Amino acid sequence: SFLVPYLIMLFVEGMPLLYMELAVGQRMRQGSIGAWRTISPYLSGVGIASVVVSFFGTIYYNVINAWSFWYLFHSFQDPLPWSVCPLNGNHTGYEEECEKASSTQYFWYRKTLNISPSIQETGGVQWEPALCLILAWLMVYLCILRGTESTGKVVYFTALLPYCVLIIYLIRGLTLHGATNGLMYMFTPKIEQLANPKTWVNAATQIFFSLGLGFGSLIAFASYNEPSSNCQKHAITVSLINSSTSIFASIVTFSIYGFKATFNYESCLNKVILLLTNSFDLEDGSVTASNLEQVKDYLASTDPSRYSEVVPLIKNCSLESELDTAVQGTGLAFIVYTEAIKNMEVSQLWSVLYFFMLLVLGIGSMLGNTAAILTPLTDSKVITSHLPKEAISGLLCLISCAVGLVFTMEAGNYWFDIFNDYAATLSLLLIVLVETIALCYVYGLRRFENELQAMTGRALNWYWKAMWACVSPLLIIGLLFFYLSDYIITGTLQYQAWDATQGQLVTKDYPAYALAVIGLLVASSTMCIPLVALGTFIMHRYKRGDTAPVA
Repeated sequence: SFLVPYLIMLFVEGMPLLYMELAVGQRMRQGSIGAWRTISPYLSGVGIASVVVSFFGTIYYNVINAWSFWYLFHSFQDPLPWSVCPLNGNHTGYEEECEKASSTQYFWYRKTLNISPSIQETGGVQWEPALCLILAWLMVYLCILRGTESTGKVVYFTALLPYCVLIIYLIRGLTLHGATNGLMYMFTPKIEQLANPKTWVNAATQIFFSLGLGFGSLIAFASYNEPSSNCQKHAITVSLINSSTSIFASIVTFSIYGFKATFNYESCLNKVILLLTNSFDLEDGSVTASNLEQVKDYLASTDPSRYSEVVPLIKNCSLESELDTAVQGTGLAFIVYTEAIKNMEVSQLWSVLYFFMLLVLGIGSMLGNTAAILTPLTDSKVITSHLPKEAISGLLCLISCAVGLVFTMEAGNYWFDIFNDYAATLSLLLIVLVETIALCYVYGLRRFENELQAMTGRALNWYWKAMWACVSPLLIIGLLFFYLSDYIITGTLQYQAWDATQGQLVTKDYPAYALAVIGLLVASSTMCIPLVALGTFIMHRYKRGDTAPVA
């Protein structure tokens, strides 16, 4: 139900917009700010908005790498620290919070984040995650120290190594008990979901972010291409490889997810069987998973009074329910995967491999984000005349690390979610919409087509022109309308807070100051477009007035 919309969105949104940004960068030979200023002086704000969004992404995304370092360091312990609940202070039992949740949730929310009950209770900086964050930024700085010279070499490693680890994980995942349950769940079509608009929106959003559209990194990287380079071929190749990798990674994920769901389902059944066996003094082995329902019916009819006392303690075990409890984002990376890994043989090995891969992927993503910021900065002669590239890179890392320490506080994860949910989504949609309209209707599609043909020697076919001029902009407008209407219908924005007393997440309303920060995150990037255009218009009128002849 997700794969069909995903593939359709790839061809009507992802591939055309990727080609457009690569072509703009290759043609204009500048970063995002300079490229859109060349197209029109009034469009400098588009490039600035991309840099602002990339800066927001850079600030919070490297926190994931800090968490990856944290888990990687703990992966060498035997047993894994998230595999069992710790003893309480009296050593008479396990920690109450861990018993109510799970060992993996406890390690994530309490040991890693030391999370506060709400966003209002800020707490202090956690020094261990803070040190991991500093280490993560040091790694990024070493990778971008020499600009594209060093970045290009690092990308080969960050791009190829994860494939090796994924292949190893695929082989292991397919041999796990219950892996087929996860794969069947992944590939079983749910036709009713195709009629749900949110499925299509999620597919479009996934394509949008996985290709990095609107961040300015694609324009930055393409600006270093040879003018005659076949950017159309690059766009098609990158799009197909990206989507194939996503599907391949999904197969790995769902095979492991099937193992985790099956393990939990069978553990639940075993607990119910043990409960019935002990409560009714049944013979060991007489109750199995296959005859459990018949035994329950028999006990309910033969000894209803005792059975009614036991019923509240019987859990409802369902494999489908276990598979339906899908999570995404940090929950998938640091809770679901760790829960599956802890039940594997030689769990330390699989944990080290997984978190090393996650770290490499995160560093690779950071290279794209930082390139989107550094390329426009190094294009500026005003900046480069005073500071060398190494100093510019160092200042970017230092400022981002200092701001990122906010995410290592006890309420840091709530602020991380705010940045993750609101710093880019609406802004990127608006940026790419303005990009397509500007290229096709301000600069002129026919003009750009002629320049592209002169540059690469290849004509622009009808498919690209139709997507750029009509289909993709209309699709983005539809996405913007859906997001805005969804926010309006939802009303007050809410977040998931960790309740230690219940051992689970609870929904709470964002306080007024958090809503103000959300508004500032969206406005600080999107308002660059109209404000810079207005400022440019005023400057032009002012200069025209100065040069007007005196009567």
